[in-house]
Amino acid sequence: MRNLSENTTRNTQETVISIIQKKGLGQVVIDIPCGSGAFTKKLMNIGVKVYSSDIANFTEVNKENFFVANMNSSLPFKDEEIDSIVCIDGIEHIERPFDFIRECGRVLKTDGSLIITTPNTSSLRSRMRWFTTGFHNKCKAPLDENNVNPLHHITMVSYPELRYRLHRDVFEIQQVTTNRIKSVSWLYGILIPFFYLLTRSAFKKELKSTSEKQVGRSVIKTLFSKPVLFGETLIVEAKKVSKPYHHMKF
Repeated sequence: MRNLSENTTRNTQETVISIIQKKGLGQVVIDIPCGSGAFTKKLMNIGVKVYSSDIANFTEVNKENFFVANMNSSLPFKDEEIDSIVCIDGIEHIERPFDFIRECGRVLKTDGSLIITTPNTSSLRSRMRWFTTGFHNKCKAPLDENNVNPLHHITMVSYPELRYRLHRDVFEIQQVTTNRIKSVSWLYGILIPFFYLLTRSAFKKELKSTSEKQVGRSVIKTLFSKPVLFGETLIVEAKKVSKPYHHMKF
């Protein structure tokens, strides 16, 4: 079989595989969106049972366990059927990311894991690009609105926004890491004190209640961690900690 296109940044799939192996998350896993099946193949090679899903059947492996799935709609799996879901560079492409996360909560078993990777818009490098151009890394210019493409990054998400989407429903973040840190990213380290003081000042002014302040302390700690400050791709592992309190309606 020819080499399959990974359609993601270097070392992202390997980092996710490492998380799955170290934490024993890989009994029954959904790979969505699976694309040509590069990540599915890696999971199969380590003995994991994989259900591959995408909006159309592009996969070249695991065809017997492929399911057509629209990430904006209900997923074709039963309640609490799955041990882990891996979404590699998919959530920034969909119109309804809140609904997708809620559906993941429905099909995952309690204590099941959702691993999401997405371009790291919270890195110092990406924040400076936004400040100077109005565009983040991995989405550096206007999208072609006259030629809508499912590969467009239409819902780029920062770490605090992704945390909110996960924690507001049934998930609790367990780990935040990255695929790699490019050498050029270290150059932005000189900005850390400036960004830190501004962020602390804004949080102090805006966060009033005890619960808000607790969230703020947790968010700022992760925002100023090495993977988030300098990483190319944000990799977040979250655990399902309760049953969904509401279901999607289509």
